[in-house]
Amino acid sequence: MNAPRIPGNDYGVLSPPAPGIWEPRLPVSVVIPARAQQEKLDLTLAALAAQTYPSHLLEVIVVDDGSAPPLRLPEIAPENTRLLRVPEGRWGIAWALETGTAAAGGEVIHRMDADIVAYRDHVESHMRWHHLADYLVVLGTLRFTAMAGTPPTASEVQIAVAKDRTDSLFDPDPDHGHDWIAELVATHRDFRDAPSPLLHRVHVGATVSLPAALLRAAGGMDTSLRLGEDTELGYRLTQTGAVFVPDAEALGWHLGTTTAMRRPGEVRRHNDPFIADRVPYRRNLRSDGGRQWLVPYVDVVVDALDASFEDVRASVDGALASTLPDVHVTLTGPWASLTGERRAPLDDPLLDLRLVRGQYAHDGRVSFAERVPPTSLPAPFRLTCPAGWVPGAESLAMLIRQADEDDEGLLLVALEENGSGVVAARLERTAAVARALRVARDGEPLDDVIADLYGATWLDAESWRFRPAAAAYPAWATDRNREAVRWRAEAESRRREAERAQRQVTALKSELRELRAAAAKSGRDTVRWKEKAEQRRLEAVALRQAQERSLLRRAARRLRGLTEGPR
Repeated sequence: MNAPRIPGNDYGVLSPPAPGIWEPRLPVSVVIPARAQQEKLDLTLAALAAQTYPSHLLEVIVVDDGSAPPLRLPEIAPENTRLLRVPEGRWGIAWALETGTAAAGGEVIHRMDADIVAYRDHVESHMRWHHLADYLVVLGTLRFTAMAGTPPTASEVQIAVAKDRTDSLFDPDPDHGHDWIAELVATHRDFRDAPSPLLHRVHVGATVSLPAALLRAAGGMDTSLRLGEDTELGYRLTQTGAVFVPDAEALGWHLGTTTAMRRPGEVRRHNDPFIADRVPYRRNLRSDGGRQWLVPYVDVVVDALDASFEDVRASVDGALASTLPDVHVTLTGPWASLTGERRAPLDDPLLDLRLVRGQYAHDGRVSFAERVPPTSLPAPFRLTCPAGWVPGAESLAMLIRQADEDDEGLLLVALEENGSGVVAARLERTAAVARALRVARDGEPLDDVIADLYGATWLDAESWRFRPAAAAYPAWATDRNREAVRWRAEAESRRREAERAQRQVTALKSELRELRAAAAKSGRDTVRWKEKAEQRRLEAVALRQAQERSLLRRAARRLRGLTEGPR
């Protein structure tokens, strides 16, 4: 296979042919994990029997994941179709896929679910990309149907697909679909501008294809997972330098809804712990303090050869004291030479190496290697730090943020200059190194290829808080556990103060509501008593006026009596 240079995920440098006007040559194995639902599998195989991809280059492997009754191969199926079963005692989609891919003979593995009805050029649309480059992951586009009414028969499906009338087989489900994938793809220019941390999110397993060699390079399926295996594999494929190609022309019907659509909250609750442990990009899932994780975010490499114990310790302790919770350190050196024969302990020529190993032999965050592999797969980043230089607490987090701003592949921190040149710490993006190793020409400097495909930047030590051990260590070094306890206690104290303040605020709000209610009641009472007082005043005035009239009448009668005299 040729290896064209694709910068980042910009597969736009490739020009795939239109279906039907090119000559395929690569064999493909369509692997279908299946459990029960024989009727849907029959339709899936009927559609594959009508594909435009040459039948002599197409094999289909159905893997029965413990169906009861067992699945069977229907009459309508591609010529080269086999039925396997997951080995006894093993179960789940990941095991079914691992079983199928182990038996596959194609150069490309096309994983397809057992409830997909593919359009006639679906497999061909996938395969036209794989003829252009050997590190592509191609994703099909699905339309969902609720399968209302009587479903078509396998014969009807085969005929409709062969006559390019797949659209007419089903009615679309307006309430379900992969809209979130479509939005990601559109937002990132058909995913060509998608940054590395985002790539794995679109790796859903319903219909996805990739070279078998690329799958092996990523480590195959994680058979310990029961759900989320496609997301986790997508992450590891990113670290192999894969390019993700969502193909809008590779169409297929999805028969019914997915479990994630029917029970989204339960699926997330189940998957989050396993994905958090394996996918460092999911930073929101790694918010717990004091944890160690299966896959680190960054692997810090310190070479202990020809370095003093003190210098190595300073660099390692500086890295482990990072604000990032998921740092791993790899110490390189001739560890196999540390044999157990009698020696003079204080005059041992390998004393510094022994001290280093003794210091970190039982730290779960530190491992020992004679040499480091070409990349830090599955960790997404590697920092190579010369012994005797100490990264600051924020250095690793700052460097990774800088790298992610433009999806850069390499950051070089100039530490000092000596007779051999510039001494530098280097942060490498695992995906960028893997891609460069794949496409570099003989004798071509790897850093030049990384810079060409992902970009590379030089930085200064002071701004990024790297200091020599003599200036930084051990003055800053404290018991990390004691410090953690102190700061946690401080945080707890502040939390309690905040809770007390919140209770006081709540009480004051309640009191204010009562006062407002009382004031409102007082206002109403004032109005009521004012009205009553006015009523009493009016009554008093009326009474006084009545009394005055009565008095006047009596006075008038007496006056008449005096003037008229006795009769």
